[in-house]
Amino acid sequence: MKFQTLGQSGLVISRLCLGTMIFGEQNARGADEKTSAAMIDAYIEAGGNFIDTADVYVGGVSEEIVGRVLKKHKRSQIVLATKVRMPMGNGPNDLGLSRKHIIEGCEASLKRLDVETIDLYYVHLWDPLTPLEETLRALDDLVAAGKVRYIGVSNFKAWQLMKALSLSDCMGYSRFIAAQYQHSLVTRDIEREFSELFIEENVGEVVWGPLGGGFLSGKYKKGDKPKEGRISITPNHAEEAWQRRSIEHNWKILDALGEIAEARGASYSQIALAWLLAKPEVASIIIGARTMAQLHDNLGAADLELTEEEMTQLHTVSQIEQGYPYRMIEAYGARNLD
Repeated sequence: MKFQTLGQSGLVISRLCLGTMIFGEQNARGADEKTSAAMIDAYIEAGGNFIDTADVYVGGVSEEIVGRVLKKHKRSQIVLATKVRMPMGNGPNDLGLSRKHIIEGCEASLKRLDVETIDLYYVHLWDPLTPLEETLRALDDLVAAGKVRYIGVSNFKAWQLMKALSLSDCMGYSRFIAAQYQHSLVTRDIEREFSELFIEENVGEVVWGPLGGGFLSGKYKKGDKPKEGRISITPNHAEEAWQRRSIEHNWKILDALGEIAEARGASYSQIALAWLLAKPEVASIIIGARTMAQLHDNLGAADLELTEEEMTQLHTVSQIEQGYPYRMIEAYGARNLD
């Protein structure tokens, strides 16, 4: 397992993070508590120290499972991340990024996790109703109170993230050190704006959905409707829905992935993860395994390095349309003094 610091901080994290979104979920894509506990143990034994959950995952059950399993391990050796923002009840204040919901959400997560402090606390999604200043001040107060050590962001637009960073700098508030976003060979949208933003502002990208909901694992065939696994029960409006994956562009990516995997004696998943690990903006990748076999396969990507030719092949086949103004900036914006 390899490690690096997270964003503009001294917090050291493993480059593969264990995702727990489906821990305790009672359906085809879920993992029961016994399996979930075994995966947490195996991940830590493999050298991983970064575990990701959220209050909304299985209605808090994921946090509870993580909390129970971590009692068997040395708490100080684990970087524990969770999130706030999504609905946790039916009341009008049971969601969002208001001071009320953030503080109550943090207290509830601490209780479910059975810990005194959350290492990394993400805001899970932009809230159009709450002033950004209120959100940032509430997060800063949690850090000052010792209930949260660092803060992160997820699912903000680029201008929203940049505004938050600027406000934090101006007001002297704690700054986002991590940004959790969907990123994979079949979802490269954030590269238009966010990749450079992360590097310029020294915010560590923590990737979710690195395998496109399982599409990049190579287990699906063109023309076949999936009958099992995560994609098979993903709603049509969701980011990882089958109709977003089963397009000609993505099948070409899968073919290229298969060529490299066969030549390297690796799995499709390992090559897809290694491609992300080679990106300078990526600090860590969340692996969301459902079984022990999937976990061990994903962990095999930790020390896999792709050649420049392999990176170029995958970059070319997965490239997305830049669109305006990016293509114009690239075409006409170059300046040098040579």
